[in-house]
Parts: sequence; C-alpha cells; structure tokens
Amino acid sequence: MSKLILLLFSPSCKPCSNNPFFVYNRVMKRYDDVIDFHGHSCPGLALGYRVSQRALKELKNRSEDEEIVAVVENNSCAVDAVQVMTGCTFGKGNLIFRDYGKHVYTFVRRPSGKSIRISVIWEKPVGTKEEKKYWDLYANGDRSKKVLEFVHSRKAARTRQILDAGDDELFAVTKGKSMLPPEAEIYETIRCAVCNEMVAEPKAQSQNGRKLCVPCFEQKGTKR
Repeated sequence: MSKLILLLFSPSCKPCSNNPFFVYNRVMKRYDDVIDFHGHSCPGLALGYRVSQRALKELKNRSEDEEIVAVVENNSCAVDAVQVMTGCTFGKGNLIFRDYGKHVYTFVRRPSGKSIRISVIWEKPVGTKEEKKYWDLYANGDRSKKVLEFVHSRKAARTRQILDAGDDELFAVTKGKSMLPPEAEIYETIRCAVCNEMVAEPKAQSQNGRKLCVPCFEQKGTKR
C-alpha cells in the first residue's frame, strides 16, 4: 500500500503511456461509475452519460489534464456525468459553466480546436392527467409511499429509454473547430488583511491599501 501511495503522489508522476494509472484514466467509464460519483441514477444523469459518450466517440480519449475542454450550459445532474466520463472537471479548469439553462454541451480538443456541439432534443413522454397529479404532489413536497413509488418508477423508465435510444433520437450534433479558451491559470495565494484566511491574489479586493477577500470587502473591511 505504501508503494501505491508514493506512486500516486510522487512529484515526478506524470501522465504517460507507461503509467498504469493514467492508462486506466483513458478507458471510457461505465454508467455505474457515473452513478457512484453522482449518488443515484436519474434521467438527467443518463443524458449526461450519453452526451459524453457521443463526445468521446468524436474526440477519442478522455481528458487526463486539459486536453479536452467542456462548455456546459446548465448545472443539472448531467454535468456530473460529463465530469466522470470526459475528465473535464471544475477543479482542473477545463469545465466551463455558462448559466443559460440549456441542455447544450460543447467539447473542444486541444491543440487542434476540433469541436463537437451537442444539443439535447429528446423530450420526456407526455403524461396522463393522473400522472400529472402525482408529479404535482411530488413537486409540492409529498413523499408518501405511493407518490415515491410512482416517481421512482417513472424516472427509471425514462432513464432506460435514454440509455437505449439512438443518438439521432437524443441529439442534434454540430461538428467543427472552435476557438480554444485559455488554459487554467495558477495564481499566488495571499492572506486577507481582515480575516487572515488564504485567498487567490486576483480575487482579492483593494481597500485603503489593504488586500481583502471578497466576503470581508463586502462587509466594509470590518472584523468578523
């Protein structure tokens, strides 16, 4: 076990074909891996899984570092699947969130700029009046056994439908080349003059010659 820890965290450990851990990283993940990360299966997660499969079919290997950049236009369950499947993550800086509320996902490979834009066209089936009644009960906080059984069964059916559908039933796809966003930057960290907590230097605000974190700056530089 100690050798494994040393290998994983050694400063000399670089992504390369001879490193078995990074070779594994290039293998396409399974839906079970996505569920493990997200916590449960649902239609939104299934959509993100299928979107990512389609993107990787075009752009090949998942991103070990910043080889692929994902631009997502929502913050739904689907984005968790995108992170697991493509290796585009918030922490690495190659997951860009645009708060448009749209099921649209664009993936760009560095350095070529090869890109694929995937817009979800799938629509959930139209329900009956009885089904709408149950959905409304659930939306209003009803967690009775009967309501939960209905919701879980419908979600499971929709999830299965998404996983089994053809790409043409789910997506409108546009291929091309896109301008590459800048790579993620690494910033110096300084201490806030008020709370003494660490803050990335570009995020610090200036006040009377002092550098403050955003929360302290918004509180007029008063001590908490």
